[in-house]
Amino acid sequence: MEIKDLGHVVLYVRSLTRSVAFYRDVLGFRQISPAPGDVVRPRVPAAAFRSASGRTHHELLLIEVGEDAQPQAKGRRVGLYHIGLKVGDTDDELREALARLEDAGVTVTGASDHTVSHSLYILDPDGNELELYIDVPDVDWRSDPALVTSAVRPLRL
Repeated sequence: MEIKDLGHVVLYVRSLTRSVAFYRDVLGFRQISPAPGDVVRPRVPAAAFRSASGRTHHELLLIEVGEDAQPQAKGRRVGLYHIGLKVGDTDDELREALARLEDAGVTVTGASDHTVSHSLYILDPDGNELELYIDVPDVDWRSDPALVTSAVRPLRL
């Protein structure tokens, strides 16, 4: 078997309305599902199919589990660390993303220079960590794969 692409991410969320608003209004994910954002069938939780690029039927699926759902475990644990979302190809585009986050009142929890990429880190309404990044132009990690494991430095935009 050969994996051709990382297809989509599925997240359980407490409130579909709150999460759809965040992923739509802050990050620009567009509606794919046939209903106005929600798919509701008997014994099937409310869900929303979203796409940022339109390259596939969905890149993000949000499934509502209710406000009483258990919170994300803190500290060292097994499971998802973060989801990386490419927001452009230049630091100017990353600065634009930062301005949009600030306008929306989203707290940036970190900013890193990974040599091959520049990244901002945020949390979605349910505490899932998202990395918004650009690949640094002219860094040829294919010729020098060691660049991928370079020391992480603070990012100053």
